Amino acid sequence: MSREQWSPSTWKEHRVGQQPRWPDPGALEQSLKTVSAMPPLIFAEEARSLQSHLGQVAAGNAFLLQAGDCAESFEEFSADNIREKLRVILQMAIILTYSVGVPTVKIGRMAGQFAKPRSSDFEKIGDLEIQSFRGHIVNDPTSTEAARMPNPERLVQAYNQSASTLNLLRAFTKGGFADLSRVHSWTQEFVAASPAGQRYEQLASEIDRALSFMRACGVETEQNASLSEVDVYTSHEALILGYEEALTRKDSLTGSWYDCSAHMLWIGERTRDLDGAHVEFLRGVGNPIGCKVGPTTTAEYLIELCEVLNPSRIPGRLTLITRMGADKIEDGLRPLLRAVTDSGHPVVWACDPMHGNTFTSESGRKTRAFDDIVAEIGGFVRAHRAEGTWPGGIHIELTGDDVTECLGGAEELSDSQLDDRYQTVCDPRLNGRQSVDLAFRVAELIRDFT
Repeated sequence: MSREQWSPSTWKEHRVGQQPRWPDPGALEQSLKTVSAMPPLIFAEEARSLQSHLGQVAAGNAFLLQAGDCAESFEEFSADNIREKLRVILQMAIILTYSVGVPTVKIGRMAGQFAKPRSSDFEKIGDLEIQSFRGHIVNDPTSTEAARMPNPERLVQAYNQSASTLNLLRAFTKGGFADLSRVHSWTQEFVAASPAGQRYEQLASEIDRALSFMRACGVETEQNASLSEVDVYTSHEALILGYEEALTRKDSLTGSWYDCSAHMLWIGERTRDLDGAHVEFLRGVGNPIGCKVGPTTTAEYLIELCEVLNPSRIPGRLTLITRMGADKIEDGLRPLLRAVTDSGHPVVWACDPMHGNTFTSESGRKTRAFDDIVAEIGGFVRAHRAEGTWPGGIHIELTGDDVTECLGGAEELSDSQLDDRYQTVCDPRLNGRQSVDLAFRVAELIRDFT
């Protein structure tokens, strides 16, 4: 089939992986029909706005912060949960913007990050072999055959929760919560007592003084939307293609197709087959898109991927998200940077320092070490410095809750403390203290870079 022939359903003619084994095709069809009749979650113009901002990142004039849960939960859904996650993202963004001196483009792994890829369709629990947990959009994490059976009604529930999350995000970001004059109030109680929190409070005081100076000079800071409102976009891995197709709509202004489930979608390491269904689907939508880039990625593959996903070479259309591991990033990334630069493709380069540094601790918990996360970002920045390219951003898994899932940080969280509040439904996340600490570390690396 020619690459020019595309519709929201042509992905079905390609090899497709990581899809659930839905037990009832009729029930699946009914759920997808319900979702397809729902209003879009985002609008095409919002996606175009994000692409424009990402174009500034690609040009080296802005920095990308993409952050949020490893996998959103139906069970932990609440206004408080959303607010606290947003609060951490705002804190990190203000640290990066103030310290680096360029705008920070903020994208949440929120309002749709429900599905998770799996290395096997089944897992063994004792003597019982059951289907793997694929995220709350598919099944339940409880270790029983019934709970793990894919349930298409969850697709509708995922849509409804995404809509509610987006409503709250818009209310918080446009309704006063994100006002720069409230920068002190963005600190959670458990963060405030930490070394990183105290450092943040010093920065907040500097911002207060700067705002006071502006007001003394006659600048109306209270009425300035740039100081009282922010844009926070949404993103998720486009894994369950039937759901994504159901939310794909033709824009009435441009006639182009947009996946209205999120502002930005990305392709994971397990689904980036050039001839596969996920690449086929995302090449045809107008949203900005991302693709994970692991340590086995070759320069030849990456150039072909750029040609397939962004043949018009639109700045901000494609973000390449590296996830190589702290010991592989610097040497592994440099030839890819050279190849993409020589090809003339205007990509955003972002670093996912989480997935390449996951291991099982002595206590048996899946975890990540804060120092490894920082080390991978450091290698990412050094590779860009060596090649004369811009280290455009970071892609982080975090939560606003006071969890104990990643080792280290300023408070040196130990293996024996992981069980205190290990709450993730999938991968280990940074807590608020560690996230703020990381923002300062990244700001120092980028400031030294510039």
